[in-house]
Amino acid sequence: MCGRYTLSSPSMKLFERFGLDGEAPELSPNYNVAPTQSVAAILADNNGGGRRLEALRWGLVPSWAKDPSIGNRMINARSETAHEKPSFRTAFKRRRCLILADGFYEWRKEDGGKQPFHIRMKDGEPFAFAGLWETWDGLDGELRTCAILTTEANEMMSEIHHRMPVILPAELHEAWLGEGVAEKEELIAMMEPHPSEGMQAYPVSRFVNKPSNNDPSCVEPVSAA
Repeated sequence: MCGRYTLSSPSMKLFERFGLDGEAPELSPNYNVAPTQSVAAILADNNGGGRRLEALRWGLVPSWAKDPSIGNRMINARSETAHEKPSFRTAFKRRRCLILADGFYEWRKEDGGKQPFHIRMKDGEPFAFAGLWETWDGLDGELRTCAILTTEANEMMSEIHHRMPVILPAELHEAWLGEGVAEKEELIAMMEPHPSEGMQAYPVSRFVNKPSNNDPSCVEPVSAA
């Protein structure tokens, strides 16, 4: 699964890397992105073409849900079944997005408890998770939410956890967002584990366990427990 991640890259860098339109807003560095928080996501702009950056709440709330609190349990969607599950299948067909990150956390079970690891690209560059988004209409207005798709772990990640988020390479962004034509089978095929080469993982302090802890010390390497 993916329950915590980081996004500390400058806004201008994100706009250039992901081909975004418009003026880059100031995004505060977040070293401990947690469920229910507002996250940076890229959606296809169906009105005028191109791509736009939007803030979505992490934890998908289906349009038919009676209570938005269901989103607290729906931060991830399994890539193997998202296209057929009632909670995700409509979003999989019509509302796919890219969720921006430059690292994520996973916890490995050890004798002394759970050891957190920070996983990132070796070059430190930002990347995009495959995501789904939905709109929920409530008494307080419209709520836009999202979930991160997960897949089987690659060789490196399997030493930490059996699942990992789907990381989409740049050449698949267009099709995933729906800017090009992609059939269901093509979309499913995109959600393969990202190759271990080019990625790195290292242990970090349990300081990151608390979502309110949010500063660069979250990603500082430590000796494994």
